[in-house]
Amino acid sequence: MAAGNMQGHKLGWIGIGRMGYAMAERLAKAGCDISVWNRTRAKAEPLAKSGAKVVDVLPDLAGCDVVFTMVAAGKDVKEVLFGANGVTSKGKAPKIVVDSTSISLEESAEIREKLGKLGVKFLAAPVSGNAKVIKAGKLTVVASGPKDAFDVVAPYMAAIGQGVSYVGDGELSRIAKICHNVMLGVVIQNLCEITVLAETAGMKRHAFLDFLNKSVMGSTFTRYKTPGLVNLDFHVTFTPELLRKDIDLGLDAGRRFGVPMPLTSIARDMVQTLIGNGYGDQDFSALLLLQAKASGIELKSENVEIGDGLGS
Repeated sequence: MAAGNMQGHKLGWIGIGRMGYAMAERLAKAGCDISVWNRTRAKAEPLAKSGAKVVDVLPDLAGCDVVFTMVAAGKDVKEVLFGANGVTSKGKAPKIVVDSTSISLEESAEIREKLGKLGVKFLAAPVSGNAKVIKAGKLTVVASGPKDAFDVVAPYMAAIGQGVSYVGDGELSRIAKICHNVMLGVVIQNLCEITVLAETAGMKRHAFLDFLNKSVMGSTFTRYKTPGLVNLDFHVTFTPELLRKDIDLGLDAGRRFGVPMPLTSIARDMVQTLIGNGYGDQDFSALLLLQAKASGIELKSENVEIGDGLGS
């Protein structure tokens, strides 16, 4: 989204890891008035070339209209907002805080309550994608919290990626992200099963996946995973341990709300088997190797140049 579609709010950004850097960079390049802070300043400094201002201390962001946080964990969100040197430590606070860190519902609710006492509106805004997806402009965001705060922030979220969905009040977006990652586990397991079935029947993986990706069943996810499945490239985008954690959160939610999740339970067992077989340091799509082993075949890279669907 062009900067002209956005109102001129003063933005702050906390957390310049791989995801945070790519997200803040898109806002800076869209012409937003954005100030960034990172624990290691050197990691944030290159953003100055894109038009961002780099600040030395967190309270410098207290005067912003909107502050985004994208840090490692819930304890880090609390530290940067409420710690001794945090954003609110000097008695001032931004109008809206938007958090895209992967944190629990309980931590999110606690942060919402603390910010509320300071008169700050809070949006929980988990994202779907990785740094490569962000650079391609295809990150998606799901948000929950006050609708009026969402209306202010939505154009900036749209500038970061290809879409933002509002799912309601409170921590509902955290549930949405858990549901999303549960589907990730179920879909990758099924994709590996049918790819091995096709190969065992005599097809080349790249030919089968080309057909699948052109069909109604193809998706950004299946296209993005195709080069790795074809060429056995399992460099990590998401570890099996992290996927297992999210599936466990989904199964816990299923128990809490009385929803049976049989496919999710099986996918969880397959991810656990993947870890137990020593694939914990590879991408979760290494489930393909596990499936091949169980099917009595040995896979080889097809060494085919194939697009990941993220290009324009």
